[in-house]
Amino acid sequence: MVSRTTADAQGEVVVLLIGMRINRFWAVHLWLPVLLAMVRMLRELEKDPARGLRGRVLLTASPRTYYVVQYWESKEKLYAYATAPDAFHHKAWAQLNRKERTGKLRGQVGIWHETYVVPEGSYEAIYGDMPAFGLAAAHGQIPLEKRGRYAKDRFAHRSGQAPVAEKTA
Repeated sequence: MVSRTTADAQGEVVVLLIGMRINRFWAVHLWLPVLLAMVRMLRELEKDPARGLRGRVLLTASPRTYYVVQYWESKEKLYAYATAPDAFHHKAWAQLNRKERTGKLRGQVGIWHETYVVPEGSYEAIYGDMPAFGLAAAHGQIPLEKRGRYAKDRFAHRSGQAPVAEKTA
């Protein structure tokens, strides 16, 4: 039996992609602290769900590039965490900026992030025989029929409305 599900996201979805690239493998003393800081920030966020991180997926793009896909409650909560003086992010970012200003990191390790605020009706998901993953892990997982069998139906879903009825041939 095939089990198909979709994410139970409601309203807009906030996605942050954040990562690092090791430019010089031998500069372990410079890139390892960056990698460990990300792990520490994720632990801090998992211990305090009120900060707004709903879910995350750790990924690698190559032996040099590592990143995290993060799902947030809102862009306001993401920004509040990024600027909170009591959060580890504040300390880690200050250290990184100091090293960057002195030229210690230049060319050794790259860092990046991209943030997307996706309005309702501009995302959809399907999972076949999968445990909750990605968007479904962050927002909950429901049977596919609740949002529609076809992608166009899932894109058309709006919070608080009944699912679109499928046409039969």
